[in-house]
Amino acid sequence: MKAAVYYQTGGPEVFRYEDVPDPVCHPGGVVVQVEAIGIQGGDTLHRQGGVMAGRPHIVGYQAAGTIREVGERVTTLRAGQRVVATMGFGSHAELVSVPAAAAFLIPGNLDIKEAACVPVEWATAHDCLFEFGHLQKGETVLVQAGAGGVGLAAIQLAKRAGATVLATASSAGRLERLKPYGMDHGIDYTSPDWVAMVMHLTGGRGAGLVVDSVGGHTLEGSIAALAYRGRISWVGRAGREGIAPDIAPIMQKNASITGVFLGAELVAQPERTRRVIDEVLRDIARGELKVVVDRVFPLSQAADAHRHIESRQAFGRVVMVP
Repeated sequence: MKAAVYYQTGGPEVFRYEDVPDPVCHPGGVVVQVEAIGIQGGDTLHRQGGVMAGRPHIVGYQAAGTIREVGERVTTLRAGQRVVATMGFGSHAELVSVPAAAAFLIPGNLDIKEAACVPVEWATAHDCLFEFGHLQKGETVLVQAGAGGVGLAAIQLAKRAGATVLATASSAGRLERLKPYGMDHGIDYTSPDWVAMVMHLTGGRGAGLVVDSVGGHTLEGSIAALAYRGRISWVGRAGREGIAPDIAPIMQKNASITGVFLGAELVAQPERTRRVIDEVLRDIARGELKVVVDRVFPLSQAADAHRHIESRQAFGRVVMVP
């Protein structure tokens, strides 16, 4: 099979498009013929400096396609079914081998490229808001990096739950594009006064819940914009800042920060996370929620796809197709 591989970590230029051995189908797993790859922010971070499974290494957490081979112990799936799968690595390829438990059936009318952008970002957004964020109807939620995959999912889910939704983005144009997805108030995070804007919009109280996928200095701002007894769901470091934020104000507000990592939930609570992902896939197929695909690249242009993500110009998810 063809795959986008690298032999050492680094910038997008480390990618090579090469022939590699086909993956083996394990007794409890399936092999999927990949038709769409949803690139995660974590994929770019892993490429920059993550642990490599070998040389060459195939990065990537999520892909969708058609089951080509089924392991002898698998009874819930069959060849020919369309699935979206999550994995620790390996999505940037024409074939992936995954445990059956990590493959989720795609509703018949859902576009394969949209499906490739669902499990990680939407289940993460769900858990940030509800499983760990305990969002209640009528609360105010601040979604950092609203134009990202997790951000767009969180905006829609929070609005559907009856929250007032504030979101940040890097320009007025990007904020305008967020309005149809449920954002009530937009804030340009490049403004030095963005925390003051949050306080103004909340009558001086601050946000009851903040979903922060950026970290670093942005997390410090999230703490400052947080209400008394508020909660922060911290889900990543998209800002790529290697700093430890000052979290002392959390104590003064009797507030809390919870780290949210879907990978741990997929292992520790597989039945719960499967229900969440299956329900979101169903709701997207019904048109109740919307996946936003920014651009589609050929797998052979993985370097360009990663560069586009790292330019921070994407609105929604970037997809590759073999």
